[in-house]
Amino acid sequence: MKEIVSVTAETAIGLLVLLGALLSALSAFGILRLPDVYLRAHAATKSMTLGVFCVLTGAFFFFWYFDNYISARLLLGILFVFITAPVAGHLNGRAAYRTDVPLWEQSVQDELEPLLKGKKMNHEAKDIME
Repeated sequence: MKEIVSVTAETAIGLLVLLGALLSALSAFGILRLPDVYLRAHAATKSMTLGVFCVLTGAFFFFWYFDNYISARLLLGILFVFITAPVAGHLNGRAAYRTDVPLWEQSVQDELEPLLKGKKMNHEAKDIME
């Protein structure tokens, strides 16, 4: 019975790590192939965060099951990635939008333009202010 549980745990941990690696590879492919900075930021934050989460969770379960060691470092790493990666991606996209990085030419709708009308400074106004 213990052998069946051990094989099941090994398989589940292996699949979790493999899923994380595949999601990370998909994210890297998205960063290379997507046409503009906004879509690239989406690929970098969504799938990369989930990929790193799966790999770190697999490592946590490995140490917990096979070594009877609960790693606070891995739990903090998971928490840190979940907090920082989406916030960093959002701030990068926001900075790109506010500095007039163009959308992809086939983008259909710009939902921020009416909300930020008058709040975005163009480059000439920035030069005058400096």
